[in-house]
Amino acid sequence: MITGRCGACRYVRHALPEAAPMLSAASLFLVMMALSVVMLLVLSSQTHSGAKGIREWIIANALAVAAMPLFAARGYISGLLSIELANALLVGTSVMMYAGFQRHLGRRVPWRALGGFTAATMTGVVTLHYGIDSTPLRVVVVSLLHGGLCMAMCASVRQSLPAATRRYPYWFTICASFAVGIGLFLRAAAYGARVAGLLPQFDVPTLDLVFFACGTLSIPTLTLGAVMMANAEIIARATYAADHDHLTGAPSRRAFFAVAERECAQAWRTPAALSLLLFDVDHFKRINDTHGHAAGDRVLVEIVERTLGILRHRDYCGRLGGEEFAVLLPATAGDTALHVAERLRAALQRAPLAAAERGPERSTAGAIGYTVSIGVATLVPGETIASLLSRADTALYAAKAGGRNRVVAAAAGVYGMERRRA
Repeated sequence: MITGRCGACRYVRHALPEAAPMLSAASLFLVMMALSVVMLLVLSSQTHSGAKGIREWIIANALAVAAMPLFAARGYISGLLSIELANALLVGTSVMMYAGFQRHLGRRVPWRALGGFTAATMTGVVTLHYGIDSTPLRVVVVSLLHGGLCMAMCASVRQSLPAATRRYPYWFTICASFAVGIGLFLRAAAYGARVAGLLPQFDVPTLDLVFFACGTLSIPTLTLGAVMMANAEIIARATYAADHDHLTGAPSRRAFFAVAERECAQAWRTPAALSLLLFDVDHFKRINDTHGHAAGDRVLVEIVERTLGILRHRDYCGRLGGEEFAVLLPATAGDTALHVAERLRAALQRAPLAAAERGPERSTAGAIGYTVSIGVATLVPGETIASLLSRADTALYAAKAGGRNRVVAAAAGVYGMERRRA
């Protein structure tokens, strides 16, 4: 976010060859352009990722790429191009960076406020070029406005930090935008001191080049934070898709067994009770054949919603496949698990609505009657999750064989079941 004429050129004209300071400043502008091109290519590779804000960040870097050659050519092209147009493009860069962060964070983009920011910045640039031709004052005004926008980016990302699943990209962006904002405020203070005659002239070229160097990294650094946040969102969505059933939103079989293994290990160490409910929808194939697969899908979605409504926060419900679901009940003994299973069975029992009761507001699933059968098993010392699931499956099979729409508890353990059969 570099604005204003190359002040170094004026103050070192007698100390160095005239082209040297301009070359230094021009080189930094071109480095910034090259970095923005790299960021532009990185962002372009994510256009189909579904991450929000990518389009705005691409536009921001494209504007930066267009602005930097104009700044670098100052003194060789007209002031209209190297001052007004260059600053207009750079204002667009800041505005689109901010809009991208707002979009990425799921917030409304305040286009009216951003339009006012753009108008105020360009009014200051034009006034301090054609009205009062003062490069230092122009730099002060533009630096303050850009710095304020960077602080707004910092505050916006900071507000979303508590909800972030991966915080490092957010912290990086917060620190980067804060550092850029502080750098711009310091730049405004330095140029203001120059206008007031408080800055010795032999310090000016060094400060100019320091500010140019810092400004060279500002937009690519903010873009790097944006890319990191976008990647974090992509990874989070991929992880969620792998761990959750796409239809019902319930944890997938893989995620369920990962949690079950941890709870089983915890139960062995404590020791603590651990119970498992295994249930599926009775005659689900008949529902699909009679009402269609779309209606069957809505039944499964409704079952998950109603199941989650009666479980505790620490209980864990997953879809194992088809119409089969499992519920893990940590710190729950056998008698309590049977009580929970009976409550679940009653909650999921739905009688079909009569035709007169059905209205346009009723879902297809609401018009379909269905019941569930549930098998219950409680972990015994030394038992694995595979064995616990096998016993719950045997109990579920017994519930089906016994007439469905009922709860059956498994025997205490594998050896106990064998002795009982004998």
